[in-house]
Amino acid sequence: MIAPGDGWIREEQHGIAGKSTHLNGYPTIEKYMQPFRGVDYLLVDSLFNEEELLVRQTARQFVEDRLMPVIRDCYRDARFPSELIPEMARLGFLGANLEGYGCAGMSNVEYGLIMQELERGDSGLRSFVSVQGALVMYPIYAYGSEQQKQHWLPRLQSGEAIGCFGLTEPGFGSNPAGMKTTARRVGECWVLNGEKTWITNGTASQVAVVWARTDDGIRGFLVEKGTPGYTTSDIHGKWSMRASVTSSLAFADCKIPSANMLPGAKGLKGPLSCLSQARYGIGWGVIGAAMDCYETARQYSIIRKQFDDKPIASHQLVQEKLAWMITEITKAQLLAVHAGRLKDQRKIEPAHISMLKRNNVAIALECARLSRDLLGANGITDEFPIMRHLCNLETVKTYEGTDHIHALVIGERVTGVAAYK
Repeated sequence: MIAPGDGWIREEQHGIAGKSTHLNGYPTIEKYMQPFRGVDYLLVDSLFNEEELLVRQTARQFVEDRLMPVIRDCYRDARFPSELIPEMARLGFLGANLEGYGCAGMSNVEYGLIMQELERGDSGLRSFVSVQGALVMYPIYAYGSEQQKQHWLPRLQSGEAIGCFGLTEPGFGSNPAGMKTTARRVGECWVLNGEKTWITNGTASQVAVVWARTDDGIRGFLVEKGTPGYTTSDIHGKWSMRASVTSSLAFADCKIPSANMLPGAKGLKGPLSCLSQARYGIGWGVIGAAMDCYETARQYSIIRKQFDDKPIASHQLVQEKLAWMITEITKAQLLAVHAGRLKDQRKIEPAHISMLKRNNVAIALECARLSRDLLGANGITDEFPIMRHLCNLETVKTYEGTDHIHALVIGERVTGVAAYK
């Protein structure tokens, strides 16, 4: 049994009356926490224009009003809150930084701020929006025929259709060049055989962007739900990304029309360029998770009393952890803003995005761990978001390019030597 002094606080310690109880009649600190108001130590907000701040506030309010009331139960039940998709579509979140076809045409900084706020709510929601926009809409937008664009992009932007991105295979994650999935030309059709796994949105999707090996190199294909020979199944038993659909895709003599091939993508450059779009969004998104963990720990340290009825915020070791977190979050914000400006100027390189993704995920994960430490026993409960963020970030660290692979990309950029080849 957990004693009150080990994590649960007596009501009279705060002098606040209330009926909310969690364990043995003791109320939780969680009900005394203030709503999220942002984290801005170094006046980073001064770097944003009015439109960017408005986009962020819109996304922030959506997360507060629509996601926060349901995310705890969604995570418990391993359920994605699909009821939020139509509203996210109306707000322009899906394919937000694409032009035309019903898309909002936002800047990359505005798009990044949306990702930040969504992941402050939960990595699963940001992952859904990232996949829909960066990994499904983007390849159709960049490499598809005009007919493919006209048919799919408005439906994907409106949320009428959901998509997924099939690149990773059971035996090939960090080395997509080793993929075994094949596509063979037979008359006016392509026949696909193979398997993809760890695919976000797989079973929920009406269309899959699938990458396969052909006699002409690696090509991208649009495979529609219900096509004979195409089956999907969900991956269960996850302790991370529980509020996200994760699936496997299988192709057994799956025949699709020749018109379903993406004509503009040939070789690994196609799928890797899509991953750069997604990694950019992740670099922003995890700042939101770090902010949520930090702000929860900061408020908690002021409320939580220990040793002579003093707040734990008065202790040096606590302040050192908070100082580390706010410093690293600030550096991550500055890195993201500069990367966003470079992207809007079309100057960003994949190696720049590797630094953004690798650094920001690493500091977000450490913020979650330090915050969990500061919350003590309360840190492991779902009364607070810390453990949910921590578990999610363990996955975010390894998907869309592992921490190690991004280190090697950066290493190649600064030495000219490719250590992973």
